[in-house]
Amino acid sequence: MTGDIKIISSDSHVVEPPSLWKQRMDVKRWGDRIPHIVNKGFYDQWFVDNQPIGTIGGASTAGMRFTKPEEIKLEGNFDDVLLGGYDPDAHVKDLDLDGIYADYLYSSVATNMYAIEDPNLLRAIFVAYNDWLAEFCKTNPLRLKGIAHILLDDDRKAGLDELDRAATIGLAGAMIPIFPRQDLYYEEQFYDPLWEKAQALDMPLSLHIGTRRPGSRNMADQGQITQGPADRSTSDYWVRLSLGHIIFSGVLERYPNLKIVNVEQDLGWIPYFMDRMDTTYKDRPFQISYSFKNGALPSDFMKTNVYHSFQEDALGIQLRDYIGIDKLVWGSDYPHTESTFPESQRIISEILDGVPEEERVMILGSNCANLYGIDYPEY
Repeated sequence: MTGDIKIISSDSHVVEPPSLWKQRMDVKRWGDRIPHIVNKGFYDQWFVDNQPIGTIGGASTAGMRFTKPEEIKLEGNFDDVLLGGYDPDAHVKDLDLDGIYADYLYSSVATNMYAIEDPNLLRAIFVAYNDWLAEFCKTNPLRLKGIAHILLDDDRKAGLDELDRAATIGLAGAMIPIFPRQDLYYEEQFYDPLWEKAQALDMPLSLHIGTRRPGSRNMADQGQITQGPADRSTSDYWVRLSLGHIIFSGVLERYPNLKIVNVEQDLGWIPYFMDRMDTTYKDRPFQISYSFKNGALPSDFMKTNVYHSFQEDALGIQLRDYIGIDKLVWGSDYPHTESTFPESQRIISEILDGVPEEERVMILGSNCANLYGIDYPEY
């Protein structure tokens, strides 16, 4: 077990209540384009901009993987979501049940909304969500820490203003798409004001699984998941591509205090990716547009600026020295289907078996505290 370590989950979730956007968005302007739930008979379905998006089953079956895995399905009903998904007091009770000190909270269905094409609608959705999340976290600010949604696309100023506002209302970091529009890769100078502001605000920027902008491969059709096993088992492709664009374009050298968080793609692929970046940088100079100073290599910036949130990657733990022990941050993924809740203590003990106590403290708590610039509690 983890003894007296104050465990921080770097990747947990809220589950947006059906009324969230109806109560907070301008009905006269947006009408039925506002996110809302429609009952489809045996399951509930979110609709946004008159199209189905996301599933509820992935957020309503926490713990079933340990008891009834054969009954897990993507279709679900909001009534089956754990109360802690949308009630902060119940959420803290579930933290206590699972032996977790604090949660950094991402969205559930709103992560899928990065696929919405209309950037103006999406910004209005994100503003409403960020307000609700800030209110959720203010009920227990020591244990509930929210991660905002922002979007730049064709209105960079609006995205930067929302990042400013997110910091002002107490949110701890911000999500950006794991893969942006195909005409705006993260290597473009268009993003320099974002990197500069995030660094100045000390707001880490997260690349969370499932947050691609339109133009990349679709994983759903009419609200139904079309992702196959090949897609699922290579989901780290998108974060590798975006991290490559960020690193090879010199972003992390020019903004040395910028923090990027790779979320929910686990760890085992990272050493090979770091090696391939270094090999490409050294052996393919004709493909390199930016030269690092003082003999630095791409892998150096992975080790200094990029944090990695994972759940159960025992292989990655074996490779922790190569990745960088001080950049590994554990997360429970509460209350999603693949979450370790309510078995987090057992799973942590299994995947960290043989890891020295000092390193366990880092992976389970102090690294995450360093990432977000908070004081790590005594343990």
